[in-house]
Amino acid sequence: MSVSGDSVIIDTQGLANSNGEMMYHDSLVSPKSCIFKIPNILSRQNENAFTPDAFSFGPLHHEDPNLKAVEKIKLQYLQCLISRLRTSEIDLIKSIDGVLETKARQYYAESIKYTPEEFVKILLIDGCFIIELFRKDAYKELREKDDPIFTMSCMLQFLYHDLILLENQVPWIVLEHLFNMTKQQTHTQSLLELGIQFFGTTFSATPPTKILPLKDIKHIVDLLRKWLVSSTIEEKSNSEYWEVMPSATGLMEAGIKFVKGTSESILDIKFNDGILKIPPLLIQETTETAFRNLIAFEQCYTDCEAWLTSYAILIDNLINTTKDVDILCESEIIHSWSNRKEAVQFFNKLYHNTYVKTFYYGKLCNNVNGYCNRRWPRWRAVLVRNYFNTPWALLSTLAAIILLILSFLQTLYTMKSYYRGHDDS
Repeated sequence: MSVSGDSVIIDTQGLANSNGEMMYHDSLVSPKSCIFKIPNILSRQNENAFTPDAFSFGPLHHEDPNLKAVEKIKLQYLQCLISRLRTSEIDLIKSIDGVLETKARQYYAESIKYTPEEFVKILLIDGCFIIELFRKDAYKELREKDDPIFTMSCMLQFLYHDLILLENQVPWIVLEHLFNMTKQQTHTQSLLELGIQFFGTTFSATPPTKILPLKDIKHIVDLLRKWLVSSTIEEKSNSEYWEVMPSATGLMEAGIKFVKGTSESILDIKFNDGILKIPPLLIQETTETAFRNLIAFEQCYTDCEAWLTSYAILIDNLINTTKDVDILCESEIIHSWSNRKEAVQFFNKLYHNTYVKTFYYGKLCNNVNGYCNRRWPRWRAVLVRNYFNTPWALLSTLAAIILLILSFLQTLYTMKSYYRGHDDS
């Protein structure tokens, strides 16, 4: 821009180039980025499902004044960890500084404003707290009598929520590095095993009995997702073309039976010979938080198959009314949901504003629809829907059938009497 007399000359080309360069640099996201700020289009359904309750982990919520109260607890955990080791805090800081700090920075899609020293300190305190939490959860002898995490029930509930927020993650490479540096021979479980054990009842009332080896874990959200996907799913049942399934009520009317599946993964849904097996889903305070953050991760991370999003779509197909919820509750597929209307709203809105390139239950839906479209299931559904949908309708239909049978018997008796009298004459 230049000034000439009373006129102002703006270098529009230079401004355009400058703005273009700024936009280019701002839009650059490392291909290694896997920790994201939640897009507004996903968070507006329920912002609380993406917001920390008490604990910040990583740099994105580090300066939130509402989360500063628990920083003392993190420092206590760090000191407790160091007191059991020969390693000092300075040694741990030096081990993160440099190459690992650079790699960890690339995990965040947002630009990290902290200096390397500040960033390393955040990673150290938060990372040591997480691995110490996992250890104390598994090894009770490590807990101190006045430990607020395990003596105050609300603290664990806060952590179950805050640790599974996509914005609130510490890179797994940092956690694993700190875990290996502070590992003791008496504690044989791996970080993977401790993490799965800590979150083992997030979706199911039954803790996992087997933990498969998982590779290239990005963070805790990715750990949960990979565990669900790999637990017992034998093959991908995706299909390029698929049709929406009827609701649970419609499927039951067509003669399909709902059976509680035995798989440890809620994703392992199977259909065979008129039986739909669905592993039970435990509903608790963190259920919506877990689902929404897992789905957000699938939507934001490029190298991520939409398994949880596909699951949400499938369950939404099954649930349209409170009657559908009743069917799934009676089959012990959904646990602990007292308000049926809330359940319908929850599942109907769970995957709103998401995109699925590949629906992984397409083949299953096609098989279910094929079964329903066979002649007898289709007729059965019509009979159930039109004649047996209420107790009064059932009684009326049975009364009509009884009257029809009695009328037939009366006619038969009359005809028999007539021919007998005719023969006698």
